[in-house]
Amino acid sequence: MPNLLSWIHTSATPPESATMPSALHWTLLALCFVSLILQKTDAQFREWCIADEQTPDDELQKALDWACGKGGADCSKIQVNQPCYLPNTIRDHASYAFNNYYQKFKNKGATCYFNSAAMITDLDPSHHSCKFVSVP
Repeated sequence: MPNLLSWIHTSATPPESATMPSALHWTLLALCFVSLILQKTDAQFREWCIADEQTPDDELQKALDWACGKGGADCSKIQVNQPCYLPNTIRDHASYAFNNYYQKFKNKGATCYFNSAAMITDLDPSHHSCKFVSVP
């Protein structure tokens, strides 16, 4: 097989190994790339809004009260005898309320901020019968 540099000086046509891939090669390469991208499912693009682990309980309580009150989150599932009541902690209840608010209003410009008490995660926080919704 001739050296590419020697070809440059001695030949008008490139060696076979230096030619550009054919249209078929480019098409196959593009199809492989697209198939890799499409392997991600909708679930892999989901996100949830949860309470930040570093936020003190008193701040979480204020944000939880706002989310369930003026914020308009549906907090019925974190009431006694409901699927998301347990574990009965401010952090768990705040996570449910923050996520419910965020999913309900994110397409209208809502954020997952809650005065720095919340954060976005791509790990589904659902547990047992408590399901955290995620809206694309």
